[in-house]
Amino acid sequence: MKCPFCGHLQDKVVDSREGKEGLTIRRRRQCLKCNRRFTSYERIDEPNLRLVKKDGRREAFDREKLMAGLHTSCKKRPVAVKDLEDICNEVEARLQESPDKELPTTKVGAFVMQRLKELDKVAYVRFASVYRQFEDVTDFLDELKTLMELKKVDDAADREKEKDAARGDG
Repeated sequence: MKCPFCGHLQDKVVDSREGKEGLTIRRRRQCLKCNRRFTSYERIDEPNLRLVKKDGRREAFDREKLMAGLHTSCKKRPVAVKDLEDICNEVEARLQESPDKELPTTKVGAFVMQRLKELDKVAYVRFASVYRQFEDVTDFLDELKTLMELKKVDDAADREKEKDAARGDG
């Protein structure tokens, strides 16, 4: 493994841990030249995982492309990289569980948007604006109105829980 700091090709593994669901192995390594530590990940190569595009074309699943989109959506937002990796792992797991090892991009996009909505509303809107190809400001505002309505419902439910707790019902 090439050291990302000095480029030396020899290192030693300091620690190895299995990732969630056994899909990855995380290794902490130490360069034998500069002694700096870095992390590498191993994952099973599944070249047959495919996405079915809206126009019917089939394309190989590209984890890095999904991660890049998630990183862009979450730029300057308080979302942990681990949460984004979890989303990618879940998408990969769904693809592997699929009988044909393929899923429509519409299902993948809807799943990713749902997970982002749970993590960070701003990141969700950013991702949705690209994924849903908002044509103008009206599309964007419609999505924001939907989010605001959901927030009102959530806030009302939270107030009811607080009232129940104050009465001793919860």
